[in-house]
Amino acid sequence: MGQIIVFTSGKGGVGKSTLVANIGTSIALAKKRVVVIDMDIGLRNLDMIIGLERKVKANIVDLTKNLCTLDDALVYDKRTQNYLALIAASQSDLKKDINLFKFHKVLNDLEEIFDYIIIDSPAGIEEGFNKSVFFAKKAIVVVNPEISSIRDADRVLALLENHRIKKEIFLLINRYRKDLSQRSYYISATEIIDLLHVPCIGIISEDERVLRQNNSGVPFVYQSSFSVSTEVKDVTDKIVGKTKSIKRNAPPSKSIWEKMKKNSI
Repeated sequence: MGQIIVFTSGKGGVGKSTLVANIGTSIALAKKRVVVIDMDIGLRNLDMIIGLERKVKANIVDLTKNLCTLDDALVYDKRTQNYLALIAASQSDLKKDINLFKFHKVLNDLEEIFDYIIIDSPAGIEEGFNKSVFFAKKAIVVVNPEISSIRDADRVLALLENHRIKKEIFLLINRYRKDLSQRSYYISATEIIDLLHVPCIGIISEDERVLRQNNSGVPFVYQSSFSVSTEVKDVTDKIVGKTKSIKRNAPPSKSIWEKMKKNSI
């Protein structure tokens, strides 16, 4: 039975889809069967980041409308010996076009085929978010070290707790600058974890080469020399249970609002 994991953020532009593409690829390279589902209905980017856009013939909306079969919608990545598959989003439909009951049926079918089902939730906390998280067993909230991202993540965490995922929520800090972590104006990883009071599954560094890889349609995890590739592999090991996530031991030291006030002085 596959494990359903949703990646979400609240704020757009935090690099969530890039992480889904690379973590999905990394899981596949570890010889685990994984499917990534793009739920950003009306846009669609995950297929381009992975480099499978030319193979897409059907999408998640087609699947939930019974306009295609599961085999039609699944696009396999031969570079991973077909351990990685993608179900793309639709660019011409709306988020309301996803029927929740039929989406559940799709997920049930995927659980019988794959070890991991990763859902790339759209930014925001409206209908697309609600449908993406509804059946997930685990949630990973992607956050950047900036106060707007942290505040939005705080709101998402509150909503996730209402979706019965309370014990399986983790942070993933992205675009982190270690060289700035000691500056007074920079929010450190420790402060982010304290503020949001959620275990952290990993910290991914800022690397300008990621943009180049995204544009080429080749996930950066294929570049073993990149430090971000090693960091993503560490996250992968935690997802598949090889290592443990960072634990939270103490209560948060400051509220987000106190932290915002401090940084505005």
